Amino acid sequence: MKIKIGLGSCGIAAGALKVYEKFLEYSKDREDIFIEKVGCIGMCYLEPIVDVYDDKDNFKRYTHVQEKDVLNILEENIDLLKENIFTKEDEKIYKSQLHIATERCGFINPESIEEYIENRGYEALEKTLNNMSPLDVIEEIKISNLRGRGGAGFPTWFKWNIANNQKNNEKYIVCNADEGDPGAFMDRSILEGDPHNLLEGMIIAGYAMGAKVGIIYVRAEYPLAIKRLKKAIDDARKRSFLGKNILGKDFSFDIRIKAGAGAFVCGEETALIASLEGERGMPRLKPPFPGVKGYKGKPTNINNVETYANVAWIIRNGGNKFASIGKGASTGTKVFALTGKVKNGGLVEVPMGTSIKEIIYDVGGGISTGKKLKAVQMGGPSGGCIPTELIDTTVDYESLQKTGAIMGSGGMVVMDEATCMVNMAKFFLEFTKKESCGKCIQCRIGTVRMLEILERITEGRGREGDIELLIELGNEIKESSLCGLGQTAPNPVLSTIKYFRDEYEAHIKEKRCPSGECTELINYKILDNCIGCGICKKNCPVSCIDGKNKTKHKINTDICIKCGLCFEICPLDAIVRE
Repeated sequence: MKIKIGLGSCGIAAGALKVYEKFLEYSKDREDIFIEKVGCIGMCYLEPIVDVYDDKDNFKRYTHVQEKDVLNILEENIDLLKENIFTKEDEKIYKSQLHIATERCGFINPESIEEYIENRGYEALEKTLNNMSPLDVIEEIKISNLRGRGGAGFPTWFKWNIANNQKNNEKYIVCNADEGDPGAFMDRSILEGDPHNLLEGMIIAGYAMGAKVGIIYVRAEYPLAIKRLKKAIDDARKRSFLGKNILGKDFSFDIRIKAGAGAFVCGEETALIASLEGERGMPRLKPPFPGVKGYKGKPTNINNVETYANVAWIIRNGGNKFASIGKGASTGTKVFALTGKVKNGGLVEVPMGTSIKEIIYDVGGGISTGKKLKAVQMGGPSGGCIPTELIDTTVDYESLQKTGAIMGSGGMVVMDEATCMVNMAKFFLEFTKKESCGKCIQCRIGTVRMLEILERITEGRGREGDIELLIELGNEIKESSLCGLGQTAPNPVLSTIKYFRDEYEAHIKEKRCPSGECTELINYKILDNCIGCGICKKNCPVSCIDGKNKTKHKINTDICIKCGLCFEICPLDAIVRE
């Protein structure tokens, strides 16, 4: 019996490490049981997940496994595990996706190079070194039309070709694993679940461009990813996939890790390079582009984790096969981190051209609160907000851009009707304001001014003309900022004004938050149908409710902190929020 336990960060957070240790304890005297770690399959809402394989490699999947379930799994007490069975609906959700970048995540031990090789690992590298020239590799990537998965969607082959054309013996390959979007964890899942796939893609890229050194710039907040990357690099060196004369060929390439401090601006490639060089992470003017003059002034190619994770699959299967997936100029698949008010939160990988509606309802299972969908934030804090009426929009670069959103690295935050769009825009702008490096005035000062206006609006101090001022400031920041952070920072504000202007006007003109989320604009009132049961009075954390037993109660608004607890627990709905 072989047992695989999901030990990505999400699984560990849900208690999978204790489950793993309990399996080790119960099986220590049994030679017929083999316990193994795997990464996350993306279905984080089902963690901890345990797969039990038989001799023919068929497996049963158990979900929400706790320590108390371990012995029942080992003894196959199916009747006692009914609530832990992976359902047909779960299986349908998983099979509705197409896994390329994450094809092995959750199925192989990320700390075993042998398992990676058994599952066609390093096959693409062998094909590359034995049968392809550097230009052949670039041509295959061109045929695939793989575009950068870090946000901008720039053609990968074009960047590789620029670096290849530079007549310089010192070139660098950099992987941007500085995943900084709130709620995004696509890159982390690949790093934790299939690190050799990233390494293989980077090695092939190094061969295509004539580079000898690769650097993985990963945020220090990913300790498990760093640990597994280090082991993968060491094991790859021992097996001659890294180092001098790889696989006996006249090609040498090695990879090292740089742990970043977690600055969002270092997602911008020139700021990342500055950080690698020991300087403060601040962007530089382009041109020259990194492919001409990058790290240490040498030709440097930068792609993110997901981009490199597609490379080996493309080389193995051919660029045409990859290009046959997707929509128009957006080929292949895209990994999204599905979060917010959605039932099945986690990672999904779907073909480009899949609609937002399909992702939310067919894969995500719909809205978790039972309320109506209001909007989806695409592209993280630099992205835009897509309203319900546009959820048939397909996830491809061009279609998303038309809505005012962006693909970004793949964050998808689902919001229901209880979400205040003004407050949501303020949340994301507050993040980008804090993360601004401060190099250019437009971003450094402009985001502060926009945030001040949003704070006034959400506190009931909005003024006539604030909406127009936000639009003016937002457009100026977009047009004149130095790097992508400033150029996209106003997107959440501009897109919410575009689609939810009525909410801004309600805040400013009526001093009212339609969603009831902005506490400064909320008042609670007890209606005449109050029977004086005292439940609200007993549970009020600040004792602001007065009234005798069996008589109508009253809220002292001067003391009320507007926590909403009374509104939630009143058995007769005798308390309203205004």
